[in-house]
Amino acid sequence: MSLLHRDARRAPLAELSCFRGEFYSCLTSRSDALFELADAVLCGDGPVKSLAELSLVGEHRRGHGGLYAAVARGCVDSGRLRRALAAVPLPRSDDGRLVLAIDITCWLRPDAHTSPERILCHTYGRGKDQHIPVPGWPYSIICALEPGRSSWTVPLDALRLAPGDDTATVTSQQLRELIERLITAGQWQAGDPDILVIADAGYDAPRLAFLLRHLPVQVLARIRSDRVLRRAAPPQQPHILGRPPRHGGEFVFGQPDTWGTPDTETVTDTRLYGTATARSWDRLDPKLTHRSSWAAADGTLPIVEGTVIRLDIDHLPSGATPKPVWLWWSGTGATPADTDRLWQAYLRRFDIEHTFRLFKQTLGWTCPKIRTPEAADRWTWLILAAYTQLRLARPLAADLRRPWEKPSPPDRLTPARVRRDFRHIRPKAACPARAPKPTHPGPGRPPGQKNTMPTQRHDVHTAHKTSATKRQTKKSTTSRPRRTG
Repeated sequence: MSLLHRDARRAPLAELSCFRGEFYSCLTSRSDALFELADAVLCGDGPVKSLAELSLVGEHRRGHGGLYAAVARGCVDSGRLRRALAAVPLPRSDDGRLVLAIDITCWLRPDAHTSPERILCHTYGRGKDQHIPVPGWPYSIICALEPGRSSWTVPLDALRLAPGDDTATVTSQQLRELIERLITAGQWQAGDPDILVIADAGYDAPRLAFLLRHLPVQVLARIRSDRVLRRAAPPQQPHILGRPPRHGGEFVFGQPDTWGTPDTETVTDTRLYGTATARSWDRLDPKLTHRSSWAAADGTLPIVEGTVIRLDIDHLPSGATPKPVWLWWSGTGATPADTDRLWQAYLRRFDIEHTFRLFKQTLGWTCPKIRTPEAADRWTWLILAAYTQLRLARPLAADLRRPWEKPSPPDRLTPARVRRDFRHIRPKAACPARAPKPTHPGPGRPPGQKNTMPTQRHDVHTAHKTSATKRQTKKSTTSRPRRTG
């Protein structure tokens, strides 16, 4: 290895070692077992299928009993780990902006009838419009997106939704706390572009933008194609009595005659979708009512104005018929450059699906049959810390490809390929977990002696006889003697 190459590897190796040390400090109970469990997830030969098999990995020096005990009764300082994740180097867009994607992925537990705090999670079947509710634990995960096509994201926070939680309220609070941590870590400073938060159609984008209005945040979300928005109220004419209108005319997505002339229109040639045409209309807002998430609001409801973008493409890579995509942006006064930047940033949101697939299929996030939600949260934080180590080890990994795989340049390695080489690039000096103490079996009962301790029986018939005897005794002692004469 040349000196120049060694110097280039020194900085990423130092970042990886620093994060591993901070991650170990976040484990406040059964830290050694939890730390080695995360290393076993990273150094396994194939996809993680069960927790017991992780105890056979060489990096995990403890038995399967200690492994299960660590997941069930360990402790992770989630607040400190959140701050450590916010302090790692984050990718930025071409204009230096932080782009965050938020989505909900579910840990399905249909057979765990004794597990508390399960919620019916909507899953998509193989057929058309087959939405099947399955009990499970939904998690709201926020990731920072990289520019361009990539299978890498930066998970920054995970939060399990409890029964009865309002998605917009919980998500806004989660984003608020994350942005405060990013500002404290120096990831955003005064004068930087606003942070762009991208969500899918499952979120109420206007309400999310209203709850985050005091933060340097812009919200971009897809909205359904059957929505009806309102234009800005026209200026009040002189000598007109009465209350001025709060809204203007309707903007019906399904009726092109209500759209009018778009404020911006761009045409872009793409490699996968052909010609992409984007049009935007400024200052459109939904007519809010005291229902759903706004039911608890007092007084007059606010007017949340934004920009609506319609994206039309020629074809899809799968050959299916393309449908128009409607987007709502919390900003106003969009230029043609802003319109192109926004719809291209929304397409990068689908990179988070690669991260969810890696969590579940390779790192084994949903494989363990964990009973309590607290243990599920503990295991989730281990998976996020393991993935962060993979991303920090990305500049250090070699391409250990299979014979049937195509070679990949070092800057285009996928997380699965980086995981194959993590065992060799793992800093040996940054493994603070101590070796397990040697244990020996107890002396046991001396030979030739019998167990004289009485064995308590829990037989159903014995319990029935005992309860019947107690009832009879209580009846005989509480009955009064019969009077004669």
